[in-house]
Amino acid sequence: MNGPENPLVETLRQWVEKAENDLKNAERVLKAGGDCPTDTVCFHAQQCIEKYQKALLVLNRIDFPKTHDLNALARLMPDLLLPMLTDKDRRRLTEYATVLRYPGDDEPVTVSEARAAVRWARRVRARIRKLLPRQSLRRRRV
Repeated sequence: MNGPENPLVETLRQWVEKAENDLKNAERVLKAGGDCPTDTVCFHAQQCIEKYQKALLVLNRIDFPKTHDLNALARLMPDLLLPMLTDKDRRRLTEYATVLRYPGDDEPVTVSEARAAVRWARRVRARIRKLLPRQSLRRRRV
């Protein structure tokens, strides 16, 4: 029988699980092709990135505000992660979680753009997972 889980590892695991669920949703919905709700795919891709960024901030014991703004979170991150996405990419991804998920006069998100958002999420995921403790990447037993 294992002893109690390290609280930091448990918190990281929770962020990782939420991020993984967002990526799974984005990937599965994207498979609908031309009939896919692209705004939903992009929202979940952004959420995956946001949650992985927040996990890295937790690991580094850096406080962060409640925000969906990926640039605001990036400004708090260790420099080694900043080249993953450009400021422009992070701004666009942030729009998926703030502006485009509500009705408005915005241009519809294309399937190509949704695929790009999922690629960005996968890239950020891969990079950050390499920095997190291995125990935090394991799913909780139910």
